[in-house]
Amino acid sequence: MNIKDIYHLLIEKGKSVDPRGNNIEKLLQEETQKYNSLTEKEKMYFDQEKLFNPYSDTRILFGDENKEIKTVLAGIDIETSEMILADRLNEKGANIDLIIAHHPEGKALANLNEVMNIQEDLLCKLGIPINVAEGILDSRISEVKRSLLPLNHNRTIDAAKLLNIPLMCCHTPADNLVQAYLENIFAKENPEILEDVINVLLSIKEYQEAKYMGIGPEIIVGSEKRKVGKILVDMTGGTSGPDNVYEKLSLAGVGTIVSMHMGDKHKKEAEKYHINVIIAGHMASDSLGMNLILDEIEKCGVNIIPCSGLMRIKR
Repeated sequence: MNIKDIYHLLIEKGKSVDPRGNNIEKLLQEETQKYNSLTEKEKMYFDQEKLFNPYSDTRILFGDENKEIKTVLAGIDIETSEMILADRLNEKGANIDLIIAHHPEGKALANLNEVMNIQEDLLCKLGIPINVAEGILDSRISEVKRSLLPLNHNRTIDAAKLLNIPLMCCHTPADNLVQAYLENIFAKENPEILEDVINVLLSIKEYQEAKYMGIGPEIIVGSEKRKVGKILVDMTGGTSGPDNVYEKLSLAGVGTIVSMHMGDKHKKEAEKYHINVIIAGHMASDSLGMNLILDEIEKCGVNIIPCSGLMRIKR
């Protein structure tokens, strides 16, 4: 495989389980129409990868896309320290051809807010009208966009260039995979009480590993014997959604949220509307999504070296 092959594999795996379904192709068509309507000067600044890639937070950040890849260093967070680690491992004979980060860097981080519209479709599937979902998400998307503006986006990419090690990131496609994986297993197991939800999660090896490390699944709102009700799996959509959504979720019949993480403000809102919350775990959830993609890359003869919080479990 070359870097371009891996990149397109990531995109296709993400699209195959995207909560937006067939709307993905419509979104890509809209981007094409937008591009065609631009002036030549405006086209200079248009990100043409949007014409085939609906995930602004998944990009090749540095490197020749035609470079053949035999060994990948993969991790949850890749920063300058991990770039130096890769260089040091290469000095010791690891022959790392490419680094794959889960969390976005560079322009993929700068445009993270653009994937948050996925959350609108998740809310709509729960029974919240799409116009209400769009209204709820609008201010949060703007908030995230503003928060990204002052960051030093290209620090890690600069390190990659200096060390001449190709770098890419895979965020929402991996998150889509863990979203679908958990939705399917909960639908199959149909847990009745929160204790059952915890046990379902602990049947998955990534969450078992997290439990051994003391960062396993935990109930933060509710108790073990509380009824589950309708489950909302909250694993994709870029970053945390708005904190004013919980009343709408309650009215839509959501009884339990299973999420990677949750801040105090969101927790208080969930408590206010009597919605149970289980934190599955951030690193374990991200590892599950990445593993589902890395397995596909490995099938093509690429060696995977895990680092930076990635709990590598093969299936």
